[in-house]
Amino acid sequence: MRIYEKLMDIADKKGAGHLVLIDPDKRSPDDSIGLAGECQSSGVDGLLVGGSLLFSNRFDDFVKELKAAVDLPVILFPGSGQQVSAHADAILFMSLLSGRNPHVLIGEQVQAAPVVKACGIEAIGTAYLLIESGRVTSAEFMSNTRPIPAHKPEIAVAHALAAQYLGFKMIYLEAGSGAESPVPEKMIQMVCRMVDIPVIVGGGIRSPERAADAVRAGASFVVTGNHFEQDGHRDQLGAFVRAIHYKSKRADS
Repeated sequence: MRIYEKLMDIADKKGAGHLVLIDPDKRSPDDSIGLAGECQSSGVDGLLVGGSLLFSNRFDDFVKELKAAVDLPVILFPGSGQQVSAHADAILFMSLLSGRNPHVLIGEQVQAAPVVKACGIEAIGTAYLLIESGRVTSAEFMSNTRPIPAHKPEIAVAHALAAQYLGFKMIYLEAGSGAESPVPEKMIQMVCRMVDIPVIVGGGIRSPERAADAVRAGASFVVTGNHFEQDGHRDQLGAFVRAIHYKSKRADS
């Protein structure tokens, strides 16, 4: 079964899936492998790997070591075409559709496509919509694009519909790494009601309650990352998983 099909199966059976983002620049390989193991034991559904920058030349080795350490799907979440590895299970092949910078709309993708083909990994076409979060995030600065205003959900809906009609398989509503505020529930709800493809929500989700809010609004997947870089927060992994897997929670009660 392909990774995309596995993800859809997870969302269908559990209500929504929990993906944890691991940025190679923000933690050591040993710490990353430790976090990955905790994710697996806590019931997290998959790992995203990538970041806005890349200070190390060990990205390929990093992905290989991470993949060898856990049985979870390892999916690339690349900040650039340099963040591609044949050791991953799949890549979110993203276009920053919310912006008007041609390089991140199609330029970077054209350069990366032959590399992805040569690696033989599954590419999951994903429309990346950057949402205003109360501060300038790394994604906003590095992409040189303005985010969709948080109080304008109709703009996000129009972009999401365009993504669906263009043939993208998923939509990623992203407040950005270190976001002050998460994607508003109203925006998630409006987008999910209008499109027929799964919606991923990430950025600024720092509590199981916030994660549950995103799922209730219609998100098929919730992404967390920065929160678990802080000491003492990893013990919340199980609570996040339970909040996101609402169908499983109902079945257990």
